[in-house]
This record gives sequence, structure tokens and C-alpha cells, in this order.
Amino acid sequence: MSALRRLLDRAGKPFERGGKLEKYLPLYEAADTFFYSPARVTTTGAHVRDALDLKRMMMLVVIATAPCVFMALYNTGLQANLAIDPAKAAQLEGWRHDVIRLLGVGYSPASAWACMVHGLLYFLPLYVVTMVVGLTWEVGFAIARKEEVNEGFFVTGILFPLILPPTTPLWQAALAISFGVVLAKEVFGGTGMNFINPALAARAFLFFAYPAEMSGDRVWTAVPPSVAVDGFSGATMLAQARQMTGSFEALGLSWWNAFIGLEPGSMGETSAAACLLGALLLLITGIGSWRTMAGVALGTIAMALVLNALAAPAHPYFAIPFWWHMVLGGWAFGTVFMATDPVTSPFTERGRWIYGFLIGALVVLVRTVNPAYPESMMLVILFMNVLAPLIDYPIVKANINRRLSRSQSGRGAH
Repeated sequence: MSALRRLLDRAGKPFERGGKLEKYLPLYEAADTFFYSPARVTTTGAHVRDALDLKRMMMLVVIATAPCVFMALYNTGLQANLAIDPAKAAQLEGWRHDVIRLLGVGYSPASAWACMVHGLLYFLPLYVVTMVVGLTWEVGFAIARKEEVNEGFFVTGILFPLILPPTTPLWQAALAISFGVVLAKEVFGGTGMNFINPALAARAFLFFAYPAEMSGDRVWTAVPPSVAVDGFSGATMLAQARQMTGSFEALGLSWWNAFIGLEPGSMGETSAAACLLGALLLLITGIGSWRTMAGVALGTIAMALVLNALAAPAHPYFAIPFWWHMVLGGWAFGTVFMATDPVTSPFTERGRWIYGFLIGALVVLVRTVNPAYPESMMLVILFMNVLAPLIDYPIVKANINRRLSRSQSGRGAH
């Protein structure tokens, strides 16, 4: 490591003050601080020192997404391999299928290796495009502002491809992440200054700008309709439930498959089990707010019970129990990784309870009442991002008033 340190020190000399590449110092610091902590540290007593700096916090969030990334690879490949008609596999065209043939892994859904490779060929390009385009914007703004490149984008960069359908065109991913980084983050000052989640803003941009490619049944499975098995629809469990005319139980869906994540959907959102593993790491390290997560769960349970009581034959969707809502769609992923974003959620403890509860309640309400949009987690969290300051304001105001009252009572006693 000392050799790497010397190499970075030599490479950094042209970027120092007065050097030929001085204006590109943020680009060098981004590479340097990727391997080492910044050399500049606080020396006075006016700062709080903590071993958990921004870089470590962001990297822990990225590590927490590892189970979701694993399931994204496996389940994306599994759903594609299940849908492919073996008799038509030779008709598959494109560079992904050329790689699969070159490796000789085939399309067997019984082979974990075949599923992982197939899924990787869809996830990796989206991840690379997201990181390259997003970091280009981050570095550009850092150079223009003469600031350090912040590590916050590493979290956005991994979350965004996880909430995309596998069939998302790469150019749309590039356009969307540009929207999320520039208009939802950098124009407000960068990391820590944005009031809505950049990854969710990018996903919402795609949903409204290209609804045909972001909705429907076939976008969730990476298989051309011409080579799919007979009767294949690609509909997610949420879509199937929203279209039912009889009882929910009559659909014959497997709660266990939904919990594990063996269903069509956005690549990293389908597995509640993977999200639960990530939640454990975030809670143990204190990065994720257990109050927000618990609030979402309580709001979901409360609204589901209310709608269960109002269920009627004309509205069978009202009867779906809360334990199903928690494993369908992006509920688990949004609860663990999006709702707990410390920048865009309330900072008061009571505010986090309220914020989480409203997210959980609104998700179930929109899923149930809105026939055009059964998956509502994304827009509900964005809506609550906007309301977060309003939730905090009366709580903070009440705390200030109580302190003023105590202060005045103390002076009066003297």
C-alpha cells in the first residue's frame, strides 16, 4: 500500500496549487480518496469527530445492497430462462446471447450459473452506464465549483439500476440518471442539499417520459415475445392481483416466492429477503433509521386492515392482507433503501415515525384505489420527500417553544 501511496503522491503534483492541472484537482482527489482517507483533518474543538465519515457511510450502504444485487442477477436470468422456449433458443440474437453461446452456459432455469450470467449481462451494462454518466456530471460540477467529488453518487449509482426493468434501453438510463443528478441534486448544491432522492427522481423521469417502455407486462422479463413459451405474459404479481375478478387466493400465488424474490419485476426490488438482510446491516451500523422502517410497516398494516374491513366482491383487491403488500413490488426495497435516505427524510425522531407511517399508508391506498398504477412506492416516497420539511417544522417549533418556556420559568424563579 505504501507503493500505491507514493504513486498517488507523484501523480498528484500537477494537480496542486499552481500546477498545470490545478483546476482538475477534484478529479485527482476523487481517485486518491477512493483508496485513502483525506489528508486534511480537523484540528480544533469546534468539530465532531467520528470514525464513521461520509465515505464509510456510503460504502456501507453499497455493501448493504449486495444481497439485492445478487438476487437481481439470479432472478433476472431465471425469469428470462423460464420464459424462453427451448425450441426457439437458437433464434435469439444480440451480443448478450453471443456471450452466452461463447461461454456455453445455455439457458437452463435449473442452472444457477446460467441464470447468474444471463442476469449479469443485463444488469452490468445498466450499472456501467449509470456510473460513467452520473460520475461525469458529478466531476464536472465539482470542477466548476472547485470542490471535492463527493462519494454520495456511489449509492445513487447502485440503487438506480436496481429499480429498473431489465429491458431498459441504455440511452434511457443515461438520460434518466442525468436528470436525477443534475436537476434533482446538483442544481440544489450537491450531496446533502437535495430535497428529493436522485435515484427515484431518475426513475420517475423514465416512468413519465417513456411510459410504454417502463410499464406493461413484457418489460419485466428480458425475453423477446417471438421466442417466449406459449402463454407467457411477464406480468408481475402486483399486476396480476390488480386485474383479478375473484378472490386473491384464487390467483394461486406463492408468498414464499414473493418473499425470496422469484417473480418478474424491477431487477433489485423483487426480493424482500434480500432487502431484509440489507436492513439488518443498516440498522446494526446505525445508518438506516429503524423508526422510519417501523413507521412504514405500521402504516402498511393499518391501511391494509382498514381496506380489508371495507372489502367487497366488487373490490377484491381491498382484501389483500398486509403481509402480502410487504412482499409485492418495491415495498421492501423502498422501505429499506429509499425511505431511510437521511438527506431527504425528516431529521427529528418523531418526524421519522410520521414520515414512515404516511408512506406505508399511502402505498397501500394508491395500490388499491388507483387501477392505473398498482406499484406506487416510488411516487409515494418522492411525495413524502417534499413533505419532510413540513413534518419536521412543527416538531422543531414545539421543541423551541418548550425550551423557551423552561428558560423563562428558570429566570422567573431567580
